Amino acid sequence: MDEIWPALRVFLLLAMANTAPLLTKHWLGLRWAAPLDGGLNFVDGRPLFGSSKTIRGIVAAIIATALAAFLMGLPATLGALVGDAAMLGDLLSSFVKRRLGLKPSSRATGIDQIPEALVPLLTLHAALGVSPLQVLAITVAFFVLEMPAARLYHWAGLRDQPY
Repeated sequence: MDEIWPALRVFLLLAMANTAPLLTKHWLGLRWAAPLDGGLNFVDGRPLFGSSKTIRGIVAAIIATALAAFLMGLPATLGALVGDAAMLGDLLSSFVKRRLGLKPSSRATGIDQIPEALVPLLTLHAALGVSPLQVLAITVAFFVLEMPAARLYHWAGLRDQPY
């Protein structure tokens, strides 16, 4: 159990970072939904990140993971860093998806899940107290569980697409 609790806490922080932007969009609609990239296109003529990546979503993820970390007995600053790194991973996947010509909120199995989990895990594993094996296990769990969670979020009206 001593090895499971740190990994479970980290998984819950990643889940919070992933869910907070969806909840915020559901609650606020289009209010304060400015795209992070300001509508700019990259040199290939495609959007840098796309309209679904907003400043509001990133702020929500950082605040929510900070609060969740605090409630789990971790430093709020560590939670904020997890949220920030998870959103960095999410932006990386959006950037890659735009380069591949995929639209915002389109499905890209692996690209959608792995960077959002792996970026914070690789950059903060020591501070989070997780081993390399736990990093792998958390990433796999996030990958596997994010897909049914996305369907659940769609059913609940939090996501536009069921993936």
